[in-house]
Amino acid sequence: MNQITEQAVLDALKNIVDPDLKKDIVTLGFVKDLKIEGGDVSFRLVLTTPACPVRDAFEEEATKIVSSLEGVEDVKVTMDAEVPKGRGISGNMALPNVKNIIAVSSGKGGVGKSTVAVNLAVSLALDGAKVGLMDADVYGPNVPLMLGVAQQQPQVSMNKIIPIEVYGIKMISMAVLAPPDKPMILRGPMLHGIVRQFLSDVNWGELDYLIVDMPPGTGDVQLSLAQLVPVQGAVLVTTPQIVSLADVRRALKMFDTVAVPILGIIENMSYFIAPDTQNRYDIFGKGGGSEFADEMGVPFLGEVPLGIEVREAGDKGTPVVVSNPDSPQSKAFRIVAEEVARQVSIEAMKPELVIMSRAK
Repeated sequence: MNQITEQAVLDALKNIVDPDLKKDIVTLGFVKDLKIEGGDVSFRLVLTTPACPVRDAFEEEATKIVSSLEGVEDVKVTMDAEVPKGRGISGNMALPNVKNIIAVSSGKGGVGKSTVAVNLAVSLALDGAKVGLMDADVYGPNVPLMLGVAQQQPQVSMNKIIPIEVYGIKMISMAVLAPPDKPMILRGPMLHGIVRQFLSDVNWGELDYLIVDMPPGTGDVQLSLAQLVPVQGAVLVTTPQIVSLADVRRALKMFDTVAVPILGIIENMSYFIAPDTQNRYDIFGKGGGSEFADEMGVPFLGEVPLGIEVREAGDKGTPVVVSNPDSPQSKAFRIVAEEVARQVSIEAMKPELVIMSRAK
């Protein structure tokens, strides 16, 4: 029997190429802890996100390829994930334990931005990621209501605010810091201070992703966030109709101005399936989000159908991905979360990919 070598195993695994990063998994450093004991081969495949959509395909292909090597009797592949730390910008406020900050924004209100942010955060947590959710929509802070924690107040320890933990995520919002009936009458400098406090005075702990639910439009909060921290990218939420797309175009240009990459477009309320007839109705138009993404040269992250399940879940304080996981809306949110995680990994790996290319 020929003796199996580590090099032979690694050479075989080089046939597996990450479809997004365009490099093989060995070059990308995904193969860890390779051990060979007689005919038994074991190793870890460490992907860039626990929400990786090709996770199962990689595991199956790696097992098949190594099993085909002469002398191999058993293959054990352990799947793991280490989310890469996003870009850093000198001069910005440091959040050393937060790997990636993702802004969820829209050009106008009424497109379901907060609903998307909540279900995106919970979906990533369900996939195994460490997730925080910062409700920066200070004028209409609805996130605590959607998570069923509107009556809770965060604790303070060591001069730090402890975020409220619910559904596997850590959350902070102005709604749990101020009386519920108090209107938010705030000017620019005050908004900047609130964003700074949410970032520096909250004990977020270790996070793979900090999702930030932005207020609609292109105002002070967006600028403050871009100035204070290195935002890995922005996710823009729209509905199919022309008016919404015109507004999200302005939001895209704003993020471009402050050098925040666009991770992609999510089209919410894309269509409605009648529960009695199963007929599809394109209430707000059709295909606007994907066409806009193509036009602007940014990824289209997916479409989420309109459904009463989402509204009921939000009113009850249980995100639809938890309360009704088999609904079309939940399945769509889970797919969108995987796409967002993919784009974050691509953005985070860009500097490494450039170095790899130069080294060749």
